[in-house]
This record gives sequence, C-alpha cells and structure tokens, in this order.
Amino acid sequence: MSNQHPFMHFDVIPDYRQQGKIEHKLTDIILLTICAVLSGQDDWKAI
Repeated sequence: MSNQHPFMHFDVIPDYRQQGKIEHKLTDIILLTICAVLSGQDDWKAI
C-alpha cells in the first residue's frame, strides 16, 4: 500500500498567484471545488 495521499496529483499544478495574497493552498481550493461540483453546485457563489 502506498503512503501517498489520494490528491497528490494536484500538487504538480503550478500556482501562479502572488505569494503575499495567498490565503488558502491551491490543492485545497481545487479539492473543495471538485466536491462542490459533484454535489450539484453550479456557480462560484454556491461553491
């Protein structure tokens, strides 16, 4: 069994945001967005 977390593939996505303005990890944003879309949310306000 592997010790890697299931969302490790998102770690390779480059983050081009300005370092001083980052409040949340990009991987967290991607994961939450995927979960929201899978649960039926269809716009950014709902997400």
